[in-house]
Amino acid sequence: MDRDGSAVVTLPSDREMLVTRKFDSPASAIFAAWTTPDHVKRWWVGDQSTWLACEIDLREGGRWRYLTREPEGFEVGFHGEFRSIEAPYRLVYTEVFEGAIAGPDKSIDEGAAVNTWVLAESDAVTTLSVNTMYERPEHRDAAIDSGMEGGMQLAFDRLDAIARELS
Repeated sequence: MDRDGSAVVTLPSDREMLVTRKFDSPASAIFAAWTTPDHVKRWWVGDQSTWLACEIDLREGGRWRYLTREPEGFEVGFHGEFRSIEAPYRLVYTEVFEGAIAGPDKSIDEGAAVNTWVLAESDAVTTLSVNTMYERPEHRDAAIDSGMEGGMQLAFDRLDAIARELS
């Protein structure tokens, strides 16, 4: 089944964003594609981006950071900390968009959104749900207004292809 572009974004509250998408791969393959730097580098960013850092310390209290240089010459970074890991079905981690909400000079917890990432398998289909809780409504609104949904759809389509390869 072609699931390209099928992620659904809903707004459960003024501080939350919920993204859901179905995959025809087992949870273990999706988890591996989401948490392994070599795989993340293939699905996270656009074709013209250059990776500067893709670091994942996959343990509770471990940190992650993605940093790219975009074709226009500016850098885009995200970082966070893993709070809970129940492989391959659940991750809870913080996420900071560097320079937009908290800024690169702030601590990891200032302006950090908390993502609760859950995979549920049923009848050979795995549903991914990512609930993001922002500190303030304007943080959620800034994420939405950034145009993130188009990039997210492409990223999830690429994630799907990698998960199928790993299955």
